[in-house]
Amino acid sequence: MLKLDRIDIKILHELQKNGRITNVELAELVNLSPSPCLVRVKKLQSEGYIEGYSALINVRKLGQTLTVFTEVTLKNHRQIDFARFLGAVEKIDQMVECHLISGGYDYLLKFITADISEYQEIMEKLTDMDIGIDKYFSFVVLKSPIVRPHIPLTKLFQY
Repeated sequence: MLKLDRIDIKILHELQKNGRITNVELAELVNLSPSPCLVRVKKLQSEGYIEGYSALINVRKLGQTLTVFTEVTLKNHRQIDFARFLGAVEKIDQMVECHLISGGYDYLLKFITADISEYQEIMEKLTDMDIGIDKYFSFVVLKSPIVRPHIPLTKLFQY
């Protein structure tokens, strides 16, 4: 496993802000010459620190959508129960995040659907599948004034 230093963290920080940045621009931002910068980026990719590159889509431009956070509590808490639940929800494209959490419920899911009826159809299908859901609570997002697509790497990992 590669031991990261301050420059590696800066490279990751800059790439998550702009994955289309040129190597020359990136090298300048992290105070390296282009060749060693490229070597570091390739090493970060080969070691799995960089999993890929993608475009951030402005969904509002595409049309109306609905975002719903859903708290899910399972009936039983054996490993097989968690696996059965995950096996079912991972097949749902509209489920964009799934978190196993501590507290009063087991999972926090994030759905993005076309509308409330599509979300309700998904939840009815999940409850009909008998995958161990005891109860669920839905929270419809009215507005998202702050959404940050990046992790504060330079604050979390200060070298």
